[in-house]
Amino acid sequence: MDILNRRGFLEGSAATLAAASLPVRSARANANDTIRAAVLGVNSRGRTHIEHFEKVSGVQVAVLCDPDEKILAQRAKEFEKRYGRTVETETDMRKVFDRKDVDVVGVATPNHWHSLATIWACQAGKDVYVEKPGSHNIFEGRKMIEAAHKHNRIVQHGVQLRSSPAIREAVDHMRNGLIGDVYMARGLVFRWRPSIKQRPDKPAPPHLDWDLWQGPAQCREFSERLVHYDWHWHWNYGNGDIGNQGIHETDMCIWGLGVEDQFPSEIVSMGGKFLWDDDKETPEVLCSAYRFPEQNKMIEFEVRHWCTNREGGAGVGNIFYGSKGYLVVKGYDTYESYLGEGRTPGPKASKPGELGLHFQNFIEAVRTRDSSILHGPVETAHYSSGLAHLGNIAYRLNRRLEFDSQAEQFVGDDEANAMLTRDYRAPFVVPEKV
Repeated sequence: MDILNRRGFLEGSAATLAAASLPVRSARANANDTIRAAVLGVNSRGRTHIEHFEKVSGVQVAVLCDPDEKILAQRAKEFEKRYGRTVETETDMRKVFDRKDVDVVGVATPNHWHSLATIWACQAGKDVYVEKPGSHNIFEGRKMIEAAHKHNRIVQHGVQLRSSPAIREAVDHMRNGLIGDVYMARGLVFRWRPSIKQRPDKPAPPHLDWDLWQGPAQCREFSERLVHYDWHWHWNYGNGDIGNQGIHETDMCIWGLGVEDQFPSEIVSMGGKFLWDDDKETPEVLCSAYRFPEQNKMIEFEVRHWCTNREGGAGVGNIFYGSKGYLVVKGYDTYESYLGEGRTPGPKASKPGELGLHFQNFIEAVRTRDSSILHGPVETAHYSSGLAHLGNIAYRLNRRLEFDSQAEQFVGDDEANAMLTRDYRAPFVVPEKV
């Protein structure tokens, strides 16, 4: 059995883990064997991972992992009650990666952990289902792709619209000319987001390993404004709503427009906080525009909160504009189309169940060792997340930016380029060489 040296992903650290070796499970001995899964991060989205892994035939959740021992114990108790068996627990994901009896991991941690957890899992020979956004910055997304390819791992990004039968049908319609030449996509994220108030720093509770929770992020004092959900609105850990709910819609934009393997060349963003004098750092309202000059296409993306209207009948979704009409994607499983000057109703469909299908698609790819059948391959983690990151950078710098998609660098802008990565905290370092 091949042995993988872990020093490559603990660059710059003095951690004793640097010398540890991990067995690579490059392929299953028997495609019919039970697949044993671990779920990393079980406070919120991790509960969905547990449920949907358990629903897939031949998959068994074996380990739950979270740095919050209180939450971890609660989930283990719920698991035993629901599934009639005990589940093992860990607080440190590195111990999960050391285990030979774990085949796949579901990454449902806060955003700032997604890429490093995925890279470590790939290096340890595990296949990965990683929640959106796949990355916390552009640099991380590229390293995820490199890690998945180098270690021959199956990595599914949690953009489950791509497994929706209705939405796949909608994209086929656009590819076949239903609404003519599709030149623009509009992404909508209108969510009811209340104030998070102002909450002071305080000592971390004894049941939470605050150092592990922060991981790759720069260390700061604990606050209830961060744990366990409102970290989304702080740049150190989250990416605002365009990098939260919005990744489903950024991914839909680039998928529907057919620009899935590139970044826009021009980016502008404007927004701010208008209602709440609270602890959020990210904007409540954000309007971003992205242009792909070579393809003569563009994306408009808008985040709005609180009381707002719906556009095209969608509060969360997408609108695609073509020379013969427009098509509206509503939520995760519904589309409608309208044709011509009279907006004559065209094809439409609503077919639920996309999330379960996304997990099934992942496990099928794991069993067959065929990443080509993935609906949300690792590349989507880079490009759909990256679109959000580019919009956020333009907002934070408050100026129009030019981006070289090939080099994945801003043109002549050192300040913007510095925001394509972050200062990592050893030993939680996303490495240059994966």
